[in-house]
Amino acid sequence: MSPQQSGPHRIEFGPDRGTLTVRTDVTGRAARTGHRLVVGFDRWRATVSFDDGVPTRVDLTVEVESMQVLSGEGGLTPMTLPERLVARGNALKSLKSGKFGEIGFAADEITATDDGYELTGQLTICGTPRPHTVRVCVTGDDGRTQIAGESTVRQTDFGVKQYSLMMGALKVADEVVVELAATVGDT
Repeated sequence: MSPQQSGPHRIEFGPDRGTLTVRTDVTGRAARTGHRLVVGFDRWRATVSFDDGVPTRVDLTVEVESMQVLSGEGGLTPMTLPERLVARGNALKSLKSGKFGEIGFAADEITATDDGYELTGQLTICGTPRPHTVRVCVTGDDGRTQIAGESTVRQTDFGVKQYSLMMGALKVADEVVVELAATVGDT
C-alpha cells in the first residue's frame, strides 16, 4: 500500500486522494417508487501504518455530517435537489449524527491476499462497535498505488433504524454497500 520503506512509517489520505461512498437499495411492497441512493462523504481520513513495508494497522474515520446524497436512481420520477436534501436529513437522523459524529474502522489484523489485503478489526457506527472484515485490492505503478475496497454493512447490526415510508411499504434496505477508492503516492 506504500512505496517500500524500511522501519515504521505511515501514509494518510482522504477526499483529496479518493472517494468514500455508500450505495443503498430499497425494499418493501412499494420499493419501485423509491430511489436507490449513492451517498458520499466530504470529510474522512485513512491512515495506514507500516513496518518495513508491511501494513500493520489501518484506521478510517468519517465525519457523518459531511454526508452528501450524490444521486438517486429508480423511483417514479428523477430525484430532485430538494429530495436529495430531505434524504440527507433522514439519513443523518437515522445515524444519530447529533450524538455520534463519527464512523470509524480500525483494523490491526491484516492478511495479504493474491490481489491486496484482508483487514479485520472493529467498525463503529452510532457508537456501536462490531467485528468487521474488509477486502481491499491494491495495484500500483510509477510510484502510485491504487486502493479499492468494498464491504457490505447491515445497518441493524449497529442499531441504525432504516428510513421507511407508508407504514413500511417502502424502506431503505438493511444492507448497504460501502466503497473506497483512492490513489496514494506520487500523483
